[in-house]
Amino acid sequence: MSDKKKIAIFASGNGSNFEAIARACQQDRINAEVVICVCDHPGAYVTERAKRLEIPVLELRPKSYPSKADYEKVILEALKKHEVEFIVLAGYMRIIGDVLLNEYTNKIVNIHPSLLPAFPGVDAIGQALNYGVKVFGVTVHFVDHTLDGGKIISQAAIPYDGNDREELEAMVHAREHVLYISTLRSLLN
Repeated sequence: MSDKKKIAIFASGNGSNFEAIARACQQDRINAEVVICVCDHPGAYVTERAKRLEIPVLELRPKSYPSKADYEKVILEALKKHEVEFIVLAGYMRIIGDVLLNEYTNKIVNIHPSLLPAFPGVDAIGQALNYGVKVFGVTVHFVDHTLDGGKIISQAAIPYDGNDREELEAMVHAREHVLYISTLRSLLN
């Protein structure tokens, strides 16, 4: 019997963090097994990555459900079926509600592309660029009822004095992959 933690990764888009984490798990760099990918945008590229890595995918359209609670109950049922112990958000663009928060208290983590508490919410990189900061960064934090306000687990700074958003985003994503994997290794090993 494996002592690996069973984790779910929630994602909404491209899935580069999803793939980095899933590969790290498959290579035993994180003591976990990704047992399901939950995606709220059916057809998003993350689902192709998951299928290629032979990870089951749950694709749902949130607007197909009468409420957030109803949507999350369907997810929770799938998580229980897969015996999920821990949830990792990787580019999941929905706010987690009470159904999942109550079931997975202090067992949901997220990565955010800023040095929280600065620039919470959508388009943190754009917010930081518009503000003119010279040190960008990434934060891994526990998810709670606040928007990007849960307890900070780890952070990494990225000095940058340019104005090329594409270049900066590439730097942020590269740092996210390293920080998220090392943080998950610490949390789950």
